[in-house]
Amino acid sequence: MKVKNIIVSVCATNCYVAYNEKTLEGLIIDPGDEATRIMDEITKLQVKPVAILLTHGHFDHAGASEELADHYDIQIYAAGAESGTLINSRINLSDWLGTPTEYRADVLLKDEQELELAGFKFRMLLTPGHTTGGCCYYFPYEGTVFTGDSLFCGSIGRTDFIGGSMSQLVNSVKEKLMILPGDTICYPGHNEPTTIEEERVYNPYLV
Repeated sequence: MKVKNIIVSVCATNCYVAYNEKTLEGLIIDPGDEATRIMDEITKLQVKPVAILLTHGHFDHAGASEELADHYDIQIYAAGAESGTLINSRINLSDWLGTPTEYRADVLLKDEQELELAGFKFRMLLTPGHTTGGCCYYFPYEGTVFTGDSLFCGSIGRTDFIGGSMSQLVNSVKEKLMILPGDTICYPGHNEPTTIEEERVYNPYLV
């Protein structure tokens, strides 16, 4: 797996293009804004997107998803528990932009549901606490997990938005992510990558 990070939106969100080096099929993860720039980067990579994965429904992670899905004729995947966030502009925070928006998901996933896309086998891990249906995508054969705003390098996501809960998020991260192999690379929704072992040792929220 190759991972291209494209930092987008006013929130400096990490949009990832994770692609298969053999087939050049790829997954777009959390396209929060700047659809045209994301398309340009994908063209440079010569990657064919096959799906969009949303870790949660906030505007800075979902904002460009529908435009990209329509452009590439692909589907948007998200946790079923996040459907209420996606369609409510007050909860998905698009109200902040002055352009209240409903975001769509074409495929709603259950916790621990396994998928096979772009030649990768992976599963969705439900990690509520930042939002009601926040989730991560774990690729065991690639030793990689995309953690959205659930887990950051040395921190965890904010819990002061509607649907947030500090205790729930800490439990989610401990129960779903800290049990992964220590050398698993974590690609978060903001800031730099980390590993599970680094977070076990250094993350002050998880001691």
